[in-house]
Amino acid sequence: MSTTTTLPATLTRSDLQLPGVTEVYRGKVRDVYHLADGRSVMVASDRISAFDVVLPRGIPHKGQVLNQLSWHMLTGTAQVAPNWALASPDPCVVVGHRCDPVKVEMVVRGYLSGHAWRQYQQGARLLCGAPMPDGLRESDAFPMPIITPSTKADAGHDEDITPAEILERGLCTREEWDTMCRYALALFAEGQRIANARGLILVDTKYEFGRKDGRILLIDEIHTPDSSRYFYADGYAERQQRGEAQKQLSKEFVRQWLIAHDFMGKEGQQVPVMDDAFVKSVSDRYIELYERITGQRFVPADTSDIAGRMQRNVDAYLGKQS
Repeated sequence: MSTTTTLPATLTRSDLQLPGVTEVYRGKVRDVYHLADGRSVMVASDRISAFDVVLPRGIPHKGQVLNQLSWHMLTGTAQVAPNWALASPDPCVVVGHRCDPVKVEMVVRGYLSGHAWRQYQQGARLLCGAPMPDGLRESDAFPMPIITPSTKADAGHDEDITPAEILERGLCTREEWDTMCRYALALFAEGQRIANARGLILVDTKYEFGRKDGRILLIDEIHTPDSSRYFYADGYAERQQRGEAQKQLSKEFVRQWLIAHDFMGKEGQQVPVMDDAFVKSVSDRYIELYERITGQRFVPADTSDIAGRMQRNVDAYLGKQS
């Protein structure tokens, strides 16, 4: 006797009706509503992207996982660097200060992995102006974390850039650059501390910053599986010694599944069919990561009417603030 499981509903597009909306931005995963009063309402949808392509099916609970994990980290690191967040009135929503984004992504790397490893294999020993020592193997730790910034593109792929090029292009001032570096390294150190306490290693991550009333604030998400790479600490040294691949807790498994199905976002390639079993496995992995990083049990929100639930919760919050 076989049974079929109906997957929970997903939110692939939000349509909040809010007072004083001046602009709506829809990214690969998040929808952002900018309000006339200087606040922004950010919705984490269940969309999932890889290779700069939004995949055709939503992932149940993914938006909630990303939003609640990011909120957990934003509140937990506010003493390290000031951030944009004010409240999370719904499991999929954060409300915060509207900031003018600095079009630079601050990528901090503690280990030789991912893009850095691919460049290293090709002989590069300088990445975005940051030196990478000789003699390292994949997943080895750098002597000290390095910052390898990229341009924050409005469309298409982000590109590696050096600090000198950032200043030459006027993307930020020297003072802003120094502040972002200081915050990024401090946030990474705190992120590593939090991860270590949960039996994980924060390998690399990216931070985004914005300007608000002459101050630099951390914006967007922080330390989520979409913006970060984690290794399992247990067995890390042994796997390195044996030359084995490290066990990851990140979105990398989605990319690997796509690669195995001949998709890397290149022209002419078709996104493979995402069946229910694969979609559920992705959802389960995101929930596992949430529970592992936070040490809290994930409690799924009601998905019977996600749009209505969000509207009611955001309306109630904004009504109390007016």
